[in-house]
Amino acid sequence: MDARRARAARREAPLSMDSKLRGWLILSRGSNLPTVWSNVIAGWLLAQGLRLPPIGTEYWKQPPDSLAWGSLMLLLLGVSLTYVGGMILNDAFDARWDTERRSTRPIPAGLITARDALRAGETTAVELTEASLAAVAASKPLNAFVHDTSELARSQAKAADARIQEGDAPDMCGLPIGMKDLFCTKGIVTQAASAILGGFKPQYESTVSQKLFDAGAVMVGKLNMDEFAMGSSNETSVYGNAVNPWKVDERDLTPGGSSGGSAAAVAAETCLAATGTDTGGSIRQPAAFTGITGIKPTYGRCSRWGIVAFASSLDQAGPITKDVRDAAIMLEAMCGFDAKDSTSMNLPVPNFEAALTGDIRGKTIGIPKEYRVEGMPEALETLWSEGRQMLRDAGAIVKDISLPHTKYALPAYYVIAPAEASSNLARYDGVRFGHRAKLEAGDGITEMYEKTRAEGFGAEVQRRVMVGTYVLSAGFYDAYYNRARRVRALIKKDFDDVFATGVDAILTPSTPSAAFGLGEMADADPVQMYLFDVFTVTVNLAGLPGISVPAGLDSKGLPLGLQLIGRPWEEGDLLNTAFALENALGFNAKPNQWWR
Repeated sequence: MDARRARAARREAPLSMDSKLRGWLILSRGSNLPTVWSNVIAGWLLAQGLRLPPIGTEYWKQPPDSLAWGSLMLLLLGVSLTYVGGMILNDAFDARWDTERRSTRPIPAGLITARDALRAGETTAVELTEASLAAVAASKPLNAFVHDTSELARSQAKAADARIQEGDAPDMCGLPIGMKDLFCTKGIVTQAASAILGGFKPQYESTVSQKLFDAGAVMVGKLNMDEFAMGSSNETSVYGNAVNPWKVDERDLTPGGSSGGSAAAVAAETCLAATGTDTGGSIRQPAAFTGITGIKPTYGRCSRWGIVAFASSLDQAGPITKDVRDAAIMLEAMCGFDAKDSTSMNLPVPNFEAALTGDIRGKTIGIPKEYRVEGMPEALETLWSEGRQMLRDAGAIVKDISLPHTKYALPAYYVIAPAEASSNLARYDGVRFGHRAKLEAGDGITEMYEKTRAEGFGAEVQRRVMVGTYVLSAGFYDAYYNRARRVRALIKKDFDDVFATGVDAILTPSTPSAAFGLGEMADADPVQMYLFDVFTVTVNLAGLPGISVPAGLDSKGLPLGLQLIGRPWEEGDLLNTAFALENALGFNAKPNQWWR
């Protein structure tokens, strides 16, 4: 009702001089000129060439089959043909005009702004969607979007507008988002960025994507990622590298991984938000690299059903957004109990946006000494120190804490995660779906498995599957896998002990440095790449919620993030602390749109 009243008020209001001028310019825009002037010029030239006398002279009193009337018919034919050519040219100009107009029309800064504009009747879901699709088309150099869903998006936008008109639409209704290629989407290709799932179209919808669609969200495309979410740079994708919108020199920079496409799309403002998954930092690290916000909720808060599995005890879905408030409203739409997921927790979903008061007086923030690593950039250390002071200024109590088993987190993670991956990826054998290798005469089932997996899995996936198979094998199970599980229990106990002392949240850096150049780690030891997860994997091992917020820029002008780790199931409190930190930091830098 409010939207209808707003539109009616605009119709009844008198037009300003500026509005009238814009209207006349649109009606008489330059694309009409080719038709008009081509006819005028063609008519004049033909008349001169045929030397036709003025109307009314004796010349025109000749019989209809005379040369005079033949010349007139020739003149009319010439003008008609010119008119048709002019109309074709006019249509071409119109198409170009509309494309340019759509591509330059800005989309709102985030979910909240767009939601409020939709509710006020200032725009429509269809208009938002068209602007987002135009931005997606203009962002091809970033390689963030890998599957086109524009027709579905337009249909969803029309349905969203109808719901808004009825006056009872959810917060996410009509808002354009991107979907990581790890989420199964019914009838739409879902490859997990792997050749082995080439052409796979699920006949079911993941629980998270279904919840977002039920809330009225509009999916403008599927997003790039590391193959099977295995990577920290988005360089293992079958679609090619996703590119960070931030650029400070001639290099293309990584947007992080595995949710690199999601982070690049949001940072480039092609869509308002995107889904991601976080197994060891795959939401928070890309968010930090691209200067935006990403939250991993408590393990079990979002259903994993319909998400292509990497490591089942670590994977968790979450939103990637422009800011903390946007993260709150999207996370609420994604959460909820799911009977199809045995790890889904049956707890009520709070109103996360309502929790954002910004009041953190009396809260206790822990600073773990183990998170100071060798080689940390000075700018990151400075931002971490400033973040501590900002929280203190906001009324929080900041104190040093110890998480003694942090140094064992990476080794434990890179035993547990590959072990679970080797089990989960055993289903991709070329039998039921996806890629199947071409067999030669005499090849049997074993050769089909071997060739299919060799062709379908990339190098990083093969590496992790082999590591996982090794640590689960007889003779090594106790030496590696069981030992890693015991270390995981100790890491979780570290957090439990700290929270038991009254700590409400823990402040750390999100990553050990800013984004690096694509290809720069190609010849490095894989462990060097794994070190980019050093601040994030502990959160997954302990099943805790964690959020990364943009904090500032490094010496080269690239974004750096700070991470807050919260108590289990207290995402509302974590978001509120992040909200207070975000307001204090005041980060508003954006990348230059070099890709347009």
